[in-house]
Amino acid sequence: MTSQPVAAREHVRQEMVADPRVVAAIVSAVHEQVPVYAALDDSRLPEVRAIAAWGLERLLHLWVTDGALEPSDLRRLRGIAAARAADGRPVQAVLRAYRVASTVLTDEIAARAPRLAAADAFALTRMLLTALDTLSEEMTTAYAATDEDLAADRDRALRLLLDDLIAGRHASVGALSDRSARLGVQLPDPYCLLVAEPVGAERPDMALDAATGLLEALAVPGDEVVSSATVRGSRAVLLLPGAAAARAGAVLGARSWRGCAITGESLDRVAVAHRLAADALDTAPAHAHRPGRVLTDADAHVLALLGGHPAAAPDQVARLVLGPLTDPGQRHLMEALTAYIDAGSASAAARVLHLHAQSLRYRLRRIHALTSRDPRDPWQRLTLDIARTIRP
Repeated sequence: MTSQPVAAREHVRQEMVADPRVVAAIVSAVHEQVPVYAALDDSRLPEVRAIAAWGLERLLHLWVTDGALEPSDLRRLRGIAAARAADGRPVQAVLRAYRVASTVLTDEIAARAPRLAAADAFALTRMLLTALDTLSEEMTTAYAATDEDLAADRDRALRLLLDDLIAGRHASVGALSDRSARLGVQLPDPYCLLVAEPVGAERPDMALDAATGLLEALAVPGDEVVSSATVRGSRAVLLLPGAAAARAGAVLGARSWRGCAITGESLDRVAVAHRLAADALDTAPAHAHRPGRVLTDADAHVLALLGGHPAAAPDQVARLVLGPLTDPGQRHLMEALTAYIDAGSASAAARVLHLHAQSLRYRLRRIHALTSRDPRDPWQRLTLDIARTIRP
């Protein structure tokens, strides 16, 4: 290879590496043409851009020097494959992303063709075919090995899966289903995401054993639906069947813990559920916590609304809190609730509605039964008051 073609390739290489639009074009093409990558949330795109920038620089260098992938390159490719196995992104989709990126690379070099000779094009083709063959073999092998390791250590694999769900690192519901199938597990749907912590001023990082102990206490013997636990700082995070929410208050109360159980989000929104629960524990006043009771979706949404960052529309928050009271047939109970909150006592509310005090108290008990919220409890009365106020 003479110095002139080397100089021409090097000029093109420098120009492309310095132009951020090239990496942007690669990421955009992968995002548009590979369905798994199209479903990635914004938190994963910086990683995709970083890998694209590294791959661009390395492939252009190999083209300029007529070189081959080095051991350090192969180690990095194996590491990327292992990470994709851990987060459930199919290896076929990963390899397709590299092929799409190679096509964009070729098009970008072709746009600068007047500076290049036929030998440069042949060298580019030879380099890309060789590199793609090598990386396919290395990444497929590393992916399969990691997949086997994760399947063998089922508890660790489930914990990694929950960590990825909390962080929003799942590509799609389909990819999540594939990952669950490889592990031989069925995720709970509907589910309860429980975030819990010991009551007390000191909040050291929680040991994983404490989280798994809580998981065992809440598990239903013989249940085929899998549950899993992980930790986030001083808190345990548990993914449980939806029915477990009813037992969570008693189990946490026996341990002098408090928590928030979110049951109304879909599996592709576990990250949203975790954020709601964690924020609720951060902001809930002390009197919102009662022994034997955990905060719920309704509490979390009310707290988010009060904090100025609502995660749902006001009418949805009202429905979460009021439940069946929003039905036209329960209008008499809504009237009783409104009178009780406005008047401040059952006797005064009864006089407003021209009812016997016992009749008013009966209606308050019905409200408690239908909403799981006792209007006599200060925190629960506040949530009911907010809900009836923002209700359309």
